[in-house]
Amino acid sequence: MRGTFVKTLVELAKEDEKIELVTGDLGFGVLKPFWEQCPDQFTNVGIAEQNMTSMAAGMALEGKTVFTYSIGNFPTLRCLEQIRNDCAYHNANVKVVCVGGGFVYGSLGMSHHSTEDLAILRALPDVVVMAPADFVEAEECTKALARTKGTAYLRLGRGGEKRIHEKIESFQIGKAIKVHDGERVAVFSTGAIFDEVTEAYDELKKQGYNPAVYTFPTVKPIDREVIEEISREFELLVTVEEHNVVGGFGSAVAEIMAEMADKKARLLRIGINDEYSVRFGNQKYLRQQYGMGSKEITEKITRELV
Repeated sequence: MRGTFVKTLVELAKEDEKIELVTGDLGFGVLKPFWEQCPDQFTNVGIAEQNMTSMAAGMALEGKTVFTYSIGNFPTLRCLEQIRNDCAYHNANVKVVCVGGGFVYGSLGMSHHSTEDLAILRALPDVVVMAPADFVEAEECTKALARTKGTAYLRLGRGGEKRIHEKIESFQIGKAIKVHDGERVAVFSTGAIFDEVTEAYDELKKQGYNPAVYTFPTVKPIDREVIEEISREFELLVTVEEHNVVGGFGSAVAEIMAEMADKKARLLRIGINDEYSVRFGNQKYLRQQYGMGSKEITEKITRELV
């Protein structure tokens, strides 16, 4: 996913000299194609993410489209005040990119577990929040953000995510993408956790269930139309996110459902249950430990449908 982001940004930067990439001393192997092909549009600011963000805001206010790049919580929580005051408040054309959302850097501990970022960035007015599920979505998100004015957040996996789409027709910020039709239960997912959703879907099919599945590359603005449609037609709506259930993707869906007078569906939110991730391990292990592995997703859904 991160390789696709860089490849796409190189192509965009070659066409538009106003596009800039700024990194906080990270991504040397991955970012190498960018600095080799667009050296005058690349800056390494060192381990200084707060300064990186303020500098990006200044560049944007001078007419640039700036992508800041770092891992985990470093480009978001470490410099939240700069994102809020310098970028978002001024509607500066800054795109904050996190590689390694969720438990990607699981072995490094909770300081590197990016599990509150969607909620916090979603709370900032006028900030677009995106979390693609595969490299096809990552490419479309990058292109869409490059041509969309204002401050935005792009949450990427680290790499190796399974391909979901052959291609996406008419991709739009704020629109969900249907992956499977179904009945009774619909599963909504955002970000790279879709790998687990795919395995859970296969197991549910074996057990005789037929879940509808949607991926939401955009968390904000959320696709109200799809949420309302599914809420009226299905018995159970499930959200899955590699993130705290408080304030994130599931909460965004819950906010829409809470305002509906004619909903039919119950809501089941799957994610981290409002706690810090104190365990260490690889991404797959931590997903299982915090109840969002494919087995745990399957079990939680079947309990609701019995």
